[in-house]
This record gives sequence, structure tokens and C-alpha cells, in this order.
Amino acid sequence: MAKKIDLKNKSDKDLQKELNDKREGVRAFRFGIAGSKIRNVKEGRDTKKQIAQILTEANTRNK
Repeated sequence: MAKKIDLKNKSDKDLQKELNDKREGVRAFRFGIAGSKIRNVKEGRDTKKQIAQILTEANTRNK
């Protein structure tokens, strides 16, 4: 798994920026798989997990 990211110390703006970066990474990953350019297939799963962690942190802050 990728290195653990510390989300509790980040601001809302930083979380949103990181979320957008991760979503762009997943999009690029999908196109890379379709073109057979990507070799590490676990990268997509790890990125999706990080997106879920960011969304969870953002939702707990909004409550």
C-alpha cells in the first residue's frame, strides 16, 4: 500500500486539492490500463482507497 497520508492536519482547501489530484490520477490510470501502459495494477486500488479516506475526513468535518 502507498504511504499513509495524514489528513487530520490538513486544511479543507488542501483536502480538496489532494482529492482532485487523486481523481485525476485514477482517470489517467484507467486510460493507461486501456492502452496497456500501466504495469502496477494495485496502484488504482490504492488511489481509490486514498480518495475514500479523503472523502471520509471531509464528511466528518462537515457534520
